[in-house]
Amino acid sequence: MDKLIITVAPTGNVPTKETSPGLPVTPEEIGEDVYRCYRAGAAIAHIHARDLLGQPTADPAVFKAIISEIKARCNIIIQCSTGARAGKNAAERGACLALKPEMASLATGSSNFPGSVNYNPPALIKTLALKMRDFNIKPEIEVFDLSALETAIWLTEKQILQKPLHINLVFGVPGSMSGDPRNLFFLLEKLPPGSTWTVTSIGQTHRQLSALALVLNGHVRTGLEDVAGLEQDKSGTNVDLVTRIAELAKMYGRVPATPAEARKIIGLLD
Repeated sequence: MDKLIITVAPTGNVPTKETSPGLPVTPEEIGEDVYRCYRAGAAIAHIHARDLLGQPTADPAVFKAIISEIKARCNIIIQCSTGARAGKNAAERGACLALKPEMASLATGSSNFPGSVNYNPPALIKTLALKMRDFNIKPEIEVFDLSALETAIWLTEKQILQKPLHINLVFGVPGSMSGDPRNLFFLLEKLPPGSTWTVTSIGQTHRQLSALALVLNGHVRTGLEDVAGLEQDKSGTNVDLVTRIAELAKMYGRVPATPAEARKIIGLLD
């Protein structure tokens, strides 16, 4: 079995300190929280930014401050979000790419969120993908349904995306793919050869699909962006969630990868 890459998504766009008291929001809070998750076994940090009011922002100055706080503490892989909730267009959503993080998220299709549309039209996807290529940033392909995976394969054929792909299979978002394990098996059959893949499962199916990913030699994302706590109606921290995945991994003979090992696994190093 390969080393396990644990990605922590510490903040997201939706949770608040009222719903998740341990949620890091400021750059300093995020930097310290990511460091603790790194110590617990996380190799990648999926980063969202918040403004002074705690609202989602695509402001590159905030991303820069967060990146500085993280880099001052550890060498975890930083993956900036280009998601739809923080910016309205490719220029706003891709502003953080000028900071040249090692990785960035790239949703390759539109889907539904509970109260809005995860809007990713073809022109925006292509613009962000080309900008990542120009800056030598490794995209994490965010797959909320089959069409997003098919689009990523097509973009690879057009040499807009480069192999090997690193793909995040996202389940449990209301309005998109459910956390039914059959959806995971179906998508795995469609993955391009040589791809690495991570499972993100929102809410109650998080533990079950994470365990499946461990057994199937995939990787796992966790964090307060995706799951509110260790158990239903029980609060927890990002460190708690990363620790739970690291401990579960041991049961299946998986060892958490260091950031250096994760870089080799997903092709960040030559």
